[in-house]
Amino acid sequence: MVALRGKEIDSFLARPDAGRPIILLYGPDAGLVRERADALMASAVDDPNDPFSLVRLDGDELAAEPSRLVDEAMTVPLFGGRRAIRVRAGSRNFASGVDTLADSPLKDCRIVIEAGELRPESPLRKACERAKNAVAIGCYPDTERDLAKLIEDELRVSNLRLSQDARAVLMSLLGGDRQASRNELRKLALFAHGKGEITLDDVMTVVSDASDLKLDPIVDGAFAGNAALVESEFAKAMVAGTYPGVIISAAQRQAAWLHKSALAIADGTPASAVLEGGFPRLHFSRKPAVEIALRNFSAPRLVTIIDQLATAALDMRKQASLAAVIGQRALLSIAANAKRRG
Repeated sequence: MVALRGKEIDSFLARPDAGRPIILLYGPDAGLVRERADALMASAVDDPNDPFSLVRLDGDELAAEPSRLVDEAMTVPLFGGRRAIRVRAGSRNFASGVDTLADSPLKDCRIVIEAGELRPESPLRKACERAKNAVAIGCYPDTERDLAKLIEDELRVSNLRLSQDARAVLMSLLGGDRQASRNELRKLALFAHGKGEITLDDVMTVVSDASDLKLDPIVDGAFAGNAALVESEFAKAMVAGTYPGVIISAAQRQAAWLHKSALAIADGTPASAVLEGGFPRLHFSRKPAVEIALRNFSAPRLVTIIDQLATAALDMRKQASLAAVIGQRALLSIAANAKRRG
């Protein structure tokens, strides 16, 4: 069985084994799957944009005719050179095509299969793990060490460094999806270009809107004490394939802003001024829920919530298979505590 882990993955991606041209990339981090697939394609053919060199196949279509994968893999390029096949796996099974290729000599052809989370008993995963000419690589959310390296690598290019408090917050806001994290870091580097050091204000300004997903109902529901809304919207997000860590990151950003606002209100700033001036991108439809949240939680209680969410984020990275359970439990806990005002 060939299922790479840890440093083995980095070594293989840096120097792919020609004897294992079939590569399965799977896991909940779709951005990491895509990033690794792009890298493998770039090193497999001279021009990834050349349709004669790179063939793209849909897994669900292959399921109706698995032999097509074999035919494409055995095709000799019209003008010679190397060839690659990129397969986007769906819900239907085309593992028999991989089984056939396991006994076939592949020359100058790399096959990269992109998939979501696959159980050990999945036919596609089993086929790639048992084939002598294939390898399976799991793509899971970044650990703290992975995130630290990603941040270091991206900011080094721009000659930027992070202040200590900025680093701590940035680490908590990234990690659900490799590509999304990398995009946010590049956006942050562009914003801070020429400054030398990235501050906490820079991070909160640039990364606070990192997710384009419709997570507001989940987060607002939690801080407003609406557990039923949290449960229903969280379930929808899971069905849509949203990584739970992205939701917890959104809750962390909301908790940080609520804490800052609660302190301002305690110092005499009117709540209306806080809503208008401190959170200019707040959609009018969210204001009632945010006003309830500010009434529900004092600044000291929000510090506790921030710690609770940080713990949940860490636990989710350590136990990726339980990420959804951990995330939902943390949000429902906030909703339950919201009813205990103060």
